[in-house]
Amino acid sequence: MDFKQIQELIKLINKSNIGELTVEEKGFRITIKQKEEPVQQIVTAAPMQAQPIVQAVAPAVASQPAAASKPKAAESAPAAENYLTIKSPMIGTFYRSASPEKPPFASVGDEVEPGKVVCIIEAMKLFNEIESEVKGKIVKVLAEDASPVEYDQPLFLVEPS
Repeated sequence: MDFKQIQELIKLINKSNIGELTVEEKGFRITIKQKEEPVQQIVTAAPMQAQPIVQAVAPAVASQPAAASKPKAAESAPAAENYLTIKSPMIGTFYRSASPEKPPFASVGDEVEPGKVVCIIEAMKLFNEIESEVKGKIVKVLAEDASPVEYDQPLFLVEPS
């Protein structure tokens, strides 16, 4: 087997789904293994997972004496129990924008609707666009840009519309 034939075999293996190939010919043996790279995928929150991803949550109130915090909480957030969260569908690194020089996908005050990209989560060198499952206005970003996030971790607080 000559060098050109080996190169052709490598090209064919790279274009196929074959993981490994071994060829034996007249005392000559060659094994070609496919480089294992993860397949790029875009993961979005599926509608059937809407229950664990979108839940009503009351925002945290700053720690103050109990008597003083109750009236302020009632005045400043009368519909707090109506807020929804957009949660992380995976473990990875949270990014608010596609690159440092680009604007964030979603900021406080922005209107979101189902299907709108709100952030990117990088997992195993893959950048997965995370889409909103709810319609409303972002009232708080709960995760820091370029920080690690866990599965089901709240990322955004949304006031439904």
